[in-house]
Amino acid sequence: MAQCVQSVQELIPDSFVPCVAALCSDEAERLTRLNHLSFAELLKPFSRLTSEVHMRDPNNQLHVIKNLKIAVSNIVTQPPQPGAIRKLLNDVVSGSQPAEGLVANVITAGDYDLNISDRSIKASVPWYSNWKDTLMELKESSLYTATTPWFESYRETFLQSMPASDHEFLNHYLACMLVASSSEAEPMEQFSRLSQEQHRIQHNSDYSYPKWFIPNTLKYYVLLHDVSAGDEQRAESIYEEMKQKYGTQGCYLLKINSRTSNRASDEQIPDPWSQYLQKNSIQNQESCEDGPCTITSNKNYDSNLLSLDGLDNEVKVDGLPNNFRTHPLQLDQPSESSNSINGPDRVKPASSLHETKKANTGVIHGVCLTLTDHDRIRQFIQEFTFRSLLPHIEKTIRQLNDQLISRKGLSRSLFSATKKWFSGSKVPEKSINELKNTSGLLYPPEAPELQIRKMADLCFLVQHYDLAYNCYHTAKKDFLNDQAMLYAAGALEMAAVSAFLQPGAPRPYPAHYMDTAIQTYRDICKNMVLAERCVLLSAEILKSQSKYSEAAALLIRLTSEDSDLRSALLLEQAAHCFINMKSPMVRKYAFHMILAGHRFSKAGQKKHALRCYCQAMQVYKGKGWSLAEDHINFTIGRQSYTLRQLDNAVSAFRHILINESKQSAAQQGAFLREYLYVYKNVSQLSPDGPFPQLPLPYINSSETRVFFGHDRRPADGEKQAATHVSLDQEYDSESSQQWRELEEQVVAVVNKGIIPSGFHPTQYCLNSYSDNSRFPLAVVEEPIIVEVPFRNPLKVPLLLTDLSLLWKFQPKDVNGRDDEEVRELVTDEPEMIGTEVISEFLINSEESKVARLKLFPHHIGELHILGVVYNLGTIQGSMTVDGIGALPGCHTGKHSLSMSVRGRQDLEIQGPRLNNTKEEKTSITYGPDRRLDPIITEEMPLLEVFFIHFPTGLLCGEIRKAYVEFANVSKCPLTGLKVVSKHPEFFTFGGNTAVLTPLSPSASENCSAYKTVVTDSASVCTALVSSASSIDFGIGIGSQLEVIPVPLPDTVLLPGTSVQLPMWLRGPDEEGVHEINFLFYYESVKKQPKIQHRILRHTAVICTSRSLNVKATVCRSNSLEGEEGRGDNMLVFVDVENTNTSEAGVKEFHIVQVSSSSKHWKLQKSVDLSENKDARLASREKGKFCFKAIRCNEREGTTQSSEKYTFADIIFGNEQIISSASPCADFFYRSLSSELKRPRTQLSLHPEKHSVEDAMRLIRKCSEVDLNIVILWKAYVVEDSKQLILEGQHHVILHTIGKEAFSYPQKQEPPEMELLKFFRPENTTTSSRPSVEQLSNLIKTSLHYPETFNHPFHQKSLCLVPVTLLLSNCSKADVDVIVDLRHKTTSPEALEIHGSFTWLGQTQYKLQLKSQEIHSLQLKACFVHTGVYNLGTPRVFAKLSDQVTVFEASQQNSMPALIIITDV
Repeated sequence: MAQCVQSVQELIPDSFVPCVAALCSDEAERLTRLNHLSFAELLKPFSRLTSEVHMRDPNNQLHVIKNLKIAVSNIVTQPPQPGAIRKLLNDVVSGSQPAEGLVANVITAGDYDLNISDRSIKASVPWYSNWKDTLMELKESSLYTATTPWFESYRETFLQSMPASDHEFLNHYLACMLVASSSEAEPMEQFSRLSQEQHRIQHNSDYSYPKWFIPNTLKYYVLLHDVSAGDEQRAESIYEEMKQKYGTQGCYLLKINSRTSNRASDEQIPDPWSQYLQKNSIQNQESCEDGPCTITSNKNYDSNLLSLDGLDNEVKVDGLPNNFRTHPLQLDQPSESSNSINGPDRVKPASSLHETKKANTGVIHGVCLTLTDHDRIRQFIQEFTFRSLLPHIEKTIRQLNDQLISRKGLSRSLFSATKKWFSGSKVPEKSINELKNTSGLLYPPEAPELQIRKMADLCFLVQHYDLAYNCYHTAKKDFLNDQAMLYAAGALEMAAVSAFLQPGAPRPYPAHYMDTAIQTYRDICKNMVLAERCVLLSAEILKSQSKYSEAAALLIRLTSEDSDLRSALLLEQAAHCFINMKSPMVRKYAFHMILAGHRFSKAGQKKHALRCYCQAMQVYKGKGWSLAEDHINFTIGRQSYTLRQLDNAVSAFRHILINESKQSAAQQGAFLREYLYVYKNVSQLSPDGPFPQLPLPYINSSETRVFFGHDRRPADGEKQAATHVSLDQEYDSESSQQWRELEEQVVAVVNKGIIPSGFHPTQYCLNSYSDNSRFPLAVVEEPIIVEVPFRNPLKVPLLLTDLSLLWKFQPKDVNGRDDEEVRELVTDEPEMIGTEVISEFLINSEESKVARLKLFPHHIGELHILGVVYNLGTIQGSMTVDGIGALPGCHTGKHSLSMSVRGRQDLEIQGPRLNNTKEEKTSITYGPDRRLDPIITEEMPLLEVFFIHFPTGLLCGEIRKAYVEFANVSKCPLTGLKVVSKHPEFFTFGGNTAVLTPLSPSASENCSAYKTVVTDSASVCTALVSSASSIDFGIGIGSQLEVIPVPLPDTVLLPGTSVQLPMWLRGPDEEGVHEINFLFYYESVKKQPKIQHRILRHTAVICTSRSLNVKATVCRSNSLEGEEGRGDNMLVFVDVENTNTSEAGVKEFHIVQVSSSSKHWKLQKSVDLSENKDARLASREKGKFCFKAIRCNEREGTTQSSEKYTFADIIFGNEQIISSASPCADFFYRSLSSELKRPRTQLSLHPEKHSVEDAMRLIRKCSEVDLNIVILWKAYVVEDSKQLILEGQHHVILHTIGKEAFSYPQKQEPPEMELLKFFRPENTTTSSRPSVEQLSNLIKTSLHYPETFNHPFHQKSLCLVPVTLLLSNCSKADVDVIVDLRHKTTSPEALEIHGSFTWLGQTQYKLQLKSQEIHSLQLKACFVHTGVYNLGTPRVFAKLSDQVTVFEASQQNSMPALIIITDV
């Protein structure tokens, strides 16, 4: 339970006090009414004695009474109606609310910090982080702050308004004050009349109410004297007469009204009555504030209880002496509820109603009283209690004690005999279930059992708890023996309370007595009022003993359906018990607060219901109990709305919607409609205010994307628009980096190889991955598209209508200065910024959807996009919640909108976390994100690119001609158009010779992509030679191959014009899907300060399928008879394989031409190996070609620049493709690009190594060959029963003699795994020795001899054959050569090969060969037998003349030189 302001030792004596009736004459009542008080109200603040009181018990022992209080009330002859009591209690609770604006108390329980609103700030317990310390502090503190004043008010009112009953005497009248005025004509006669009236009420059988304690009621005569108006001497004389008649102990002269009411404003006198009257006033100001909203119709309520008017306080009714028949809790109109007792139909007089109104409008009470009068009233109460009431009670106790002793024949004093009674054999008490239901048994008033009860109650009222306990215990036994269960329950209840209150606590609190009493009242007697009193008292006692668990169980046990208010209050107290336990049970606290809130709501206590739910929410919040949170928030929203706390209602409903709800779709729809309904009411309060923030749908602000640029025209027929950048493309960091590099490349070329310091890559689409640290630049008259990602977390669709962007704009003039009138335009200003509005945007349940919203800037300046504004609604369904249906005329569209509210959501984007400096690393700081703050700049040209006849599929190496259309769609001319790509070998615009080919797409439909010439068949096998310079094709020394200028006519594209240019494409050599990026760069003719250039991107996707694989090798020819007597010629072997599968529909490939391109070599003729003139390859077939290559003439190679290449074409048909023209030469040069980009070997800085490296270079050069082969082919394809001819070319770049080269890239084999070496290898210097193969190419050797030699061995036994050894120096340096003719090998295999022949003459020759010199040695071989001999035995050693023998190596002959010796 919550802590009470009073302790239980103060509460119980204050709840059971001696009751005194008051009967006033009309004149006396008039005197008190001058102070706006009745006589009973006048005494109320002074009814507690300020000093201790003494009395003697029946054993003549002195007994001390502390803080005695008496209750004086007017006589009322009608018992209170249950309905009226309920209404009174309801009003008392609703009138007591937590004070607003006070500091909430924080109770730390477990892991929870609970804010508990508190009205009484008596003490503030310090907040501790350790909950145990906190709870110990709270436990030990008597000033615990979590009070519930509404419960205390309810309990006090409940105990005071309990009707008197026959089975107990605690609230029966002990005495009656008869009050008359000194100003009456005959005061003594008036006293006699009042006495007779009291006697009639008590003893006449017509009056069953009120109840009187004993037949001989104490009468006390009070003479009221008005000091300011009355005659004091007359009053004194009358008082003397009263003393003579009634005795000095039985009467009193009370002087009041020492001043007149018109002097009341002169001085401020304290008003001690207000707190008592305010507490008990039904028409409380607080409860009236809310009007009829506070109490709603309920099944447990009468319809009459809905009105707050018409019921007055008990003390306001007694205006007239004969008006006491109406109880203050009597309803003014008969109640129709079955739960209430019908009372007489009485209408309150108008005067009484008028006084009621006045009493609540801030009337000052006691206006005619001075502080002296206050003291007189206090003295009057003291005198009455000391001299009259207590002696009367003492005498009554003695009489009752004597009666009981005489009747029972017991020893003299009950007090002394109790031991004897209780020490003997005990009769076992029967359980409740065994007892018969005899609660209807009634005792006569003079029954001895009731006398014991009377005596016990009297002792209890004067705090003699020992004697009271003994009497109750005795009465309990008697009642149980008689099966009088109502009486027994009452005795058990008070026995338990007396045992608890006994000084010194001689015995423990008998909680089982209380449990039995509660069960009896509730189950047998069906009296919930008495059961409730038991529970309230017992729970307080248990709580004082820290038995919170038992107290909670007791409180929960009495919750029932018959009273929502009682159940709510008890559940709330039980919740407080749970949180006050030694180990706080926070979740039980929260659960019971929810139950209490529910019952408060049913009882019409909306404010208390809201408070309970809010306090429980602290526990459930953020713990993942989403359904519980939803329920609580929904209820808080409902209650707040009912109480017109609209902001709280909106907040609560907002929480339901924004959390990830696990509710069903129907429930979510209900929540949403309630939210919209409440929101609409809130927005109607301030229709002109700023747009409120809406919670739905979710916006992931960081994923907002901004696109600068207009919608491009889609593909038109054969035209395919450049892909550029669009919001439909996914962000790819790798691709983004590639585009950045391409742009940097072209910018560097334009700026002579240097990227400007102020350069930043162009960003058309800004997202969370882009660099948003700078203000983006947008161009005037070009749209800005903002893509806002919405997500609907609910299972019901959301309909957004009139959706648009919210922005502010700062206009600037051309020079960048602010306009003279600096204004921020947040509203719709179409002449500055055009705003697109989406009329309907539907987001289905749990759907994520993006909205693309456009702005059209018409003026330069600074734009700030703030957020989105829209109407939030849902589609009208069949369901309505609580009668909240569709509002008529809300919306007309394709979707039926149930209700909508207009609001906004801001787009707030947090920038990236900064992590550069030490300060940034040690703190959490974020950089700016400016993607929503573009600067609008002056107009710029805008390029659109279209591709015509652009293929999507090609064969590897296939050449296809397409056309590109460049269109300027802006109002500015553009210039400096360039295209850059990482794959320059894929396309070409043609070189300087391109004008010879057709320019329009229509003219080229049936035309080859190549430049061709018809030849006669005579020159088929010999080469046709032409030459071309790579500079003509844009490939010069130091030029960037990837950056290609677009040959625009006049280099300018005017506004609104377009131009078409041819473009040749070549399928990449690898099969598969290729993405090829083109970046078009262009500038404005008029230079702009902010935007230097613009770009346009295009990604071409080409799917290539396999065609031909070409493999080529080159080797030196052994024959030295070259053209013009020079011995430099080579053989080129070309293997062509058709790797195409028939899926592509290719029937066969024709090799139409083989061309060579080189600075030094050219193909001379075809060496036909197979005599097959038809170079056709069907699927999976291979063809082998052999060509002879010779050196170019020196004049061909050197007269022109070093970039001049010689092209030689060998044709296999009657049509020559001019390989030195576009596009054949273009693609050839582009295939060389990787070679041109390869860095040249740097010269060594060490002079001693210099000569070695030179020699290495010379030796390497001997084995290098600079010959490139171009294979041109046609493929015959059948497609849709139509034959197409495709053309293509493959390139093979031959570098080294004897090494295979391929037209297709070779896959690298992964290296085999090697064992790890754990030792340090020896520091061996890597020798720069050339390989054997390289050295073998220094000298070319050739043996000339007859293949067959006839010799008559029978004539001459030795056969001598002349052999010529030709030595050719292949290098450009002098070479020393040693020829050794001696046989070194001794193995038998070698002997078999060589046979037994001998060289005659000199065995070793030393020669020096000049650069590229040919030398012949005449040798003689001597044979002695016929047979086949290998003459290739001479060993040749070579070294460069200026080098030491480091480079010496053996010359190996590649093929045997066989000679046949025959006998004639």
